[in-house]
Amino acid sequence: MLTTATLDKLHALNLMGMARAFQEQQGRADYQALAFEERLGLLVDREQQDRDNRRLERNLKAARLRSNACIENLDFHRSQGLERSLILSLGEAHWVSAHQGILIVGPTGVGKTYTACALAQAAIRRGHTALYLRAPRMLDELSVARVDGRLPRLLAAWARVSVLLIDDLGLQPLTNQQAADLLEVIEDRHQRRASILTSQLLIDHWNEALGEPTVADAIMDPLLDNAHRIELRGDSLRRPTRPGSQPADETSDAAPAADAPESRATTEKRGATKAVAAR
Repeated sequence: MLTTATLDKLHALNLMGMARAFQEQQGRADYQALAFEERLGLLVDREQQDRDNRRLERNLKAARLRSNACIENLDFHRSQGLERSLILSLGEAHWVSAHQGILIVGPTGVGKTYTACALAQAAIRRGHTALYLRAPRMLDELSVARVDGRLPRLLAAWARVSVLLIDDLGLQPLTNQQAADLLEVIEDRHQRRASILTSQLLIDHWNEALGEPTVADAIMDPLLDNAHRIELRGDSLRRPTRPGSQPADETSDAAPAADAPESRATTEKRGATKAVAAR
């Protein structure tokens, strides 16, 4: 009777992880040998882990990453220009806390989007928030928001995100208004939040695609300030690697992993859950 009442109160307090752990302890004799403080500590640990996992799931969903990528699935042998030491260091997400940027460039299909999403997912696994935006659609959304009066709210919402991933910047030259909008987004984040940008253009050619030279310089200055640069090279990873093989999924910028796991989403969730449990 007392057990039922305790479980009801745990559920009423929304302590679902603790409630499940309490039920497990009641059903196993080996827990009875533990001291009260030890059993209580296990209950609290379960509740914390449960909350961390729910927060992780929410943040992954809110990020809307284009690819279910994770650091563990990056293929450093196949991808040219992907340095293991640098990527593993960035995977610790210290650059996010330091409000730094990552610039990833290279021709189409070499894994820019996949690598960017993997780094964003690593940041989420370490407690940060993220949001994926494809540059052309982002600029269209800013244009529409200006017309219907949502622009200040939209910019403020993006400015609160820990990691903003802007994919495919510079596919075509920006108009003056688009360049001004991009400048607002970049300025809101400079030394306040972290960003990841990908582009097919080499960084030295970005100025040419960012509109009027004065605005382009104003955009490039904060982008290059304390940014990590990754230049990917080589042939498209979407192409078959052997006769009769199928190209990689073209909905993303080529997943570098040579062997497809049973499920990207399953691998991501398993890896994320393990990361949370280990913290």
